[in-house]
Amino acid sequence: MEERLQKFLAECGIASRRKCEELISQGLVKVNGIVVTELGTKINPEIDVVEYNNKILKEENKKIYILLNKPIGYVTTVKDQFNRDSVLDLVKDIKERIVPVGRLDMYTSGALLLSNDGEFVNKITHPKNEIEKTYNVTVIGKVTEEEVKMLENGVKIENDGEEYITKKAKVKILKIDEEKNLSRIQIVIHEGKNREVRKMCEAIGKKVLALHRSKIGNIDVKDLRLGKWRFLTQKEIDDLMKNSSK
Repeated sequence: MEERLQKFLAECGIASRRKCEELISQGLVKVNGIVVTELGTKINPEIDVVEYNNKILKEENKKIYILLNKPIGYVTTVKDQFNRDSVLDLVKDIKERIVPVGRLDMYTSGALLLSNDGEFVNKITHPKNEIEKTYNVTVIGKVTEEEVKMLENGVKIENDGEEYITKKAKVKILKIDEEKNLSRIQIVIHEGKNREVRKMCEAIGKKVLALHRSKIGNIDVKDLRLGKWRFLTQKEIDDLMKNSSK
């Protein structure tokens, strides 16, 4: 199957697609031993031999970046000791070995990234890079403005057996259902503590009924049905990497 040369280079992790176009124009890329400088060039990765800086790039060098809308009931571990359904079961079409980027607990749905790019995984998951995650939460009871302020300023939770004060968050009330005694709120955090959003809600005396991660950074799953996935665009990859390098 043919694809544009710059797309193949980007998927092999050489650089962003735009940067790869520059590398091609500079004569740094060969196809079947011949320097190629034309940006519209198409190649078949299964047949053609592509070289960058005299190093042969192969199909297995491709970097994979996936956005999955995870359903409830799937774990985000690669191997599960209890043999539960894994998110990897939802992306069986991918031949390359990929891993979840971060985690979502079994009873949380929503946006989850998967990749085989170690640098990407490390940058997105490292706490210092502060990638925002947006959650929509349904809790029992009426959430007050005072409780919103508490969540925004940080609440005390348990983390790995120790007390921890959560960092500042963005919180807003989406809906209050007086009749059913339910509240729907949005919480935006940039940490990744285990079950952090659930524990934050518990800290203000609210039990979580439903939890959905709608966005990672600016990438959302509103147009992606539960259980479905898609490849990230190059712009989405570049934006995540840029934001994680601030």
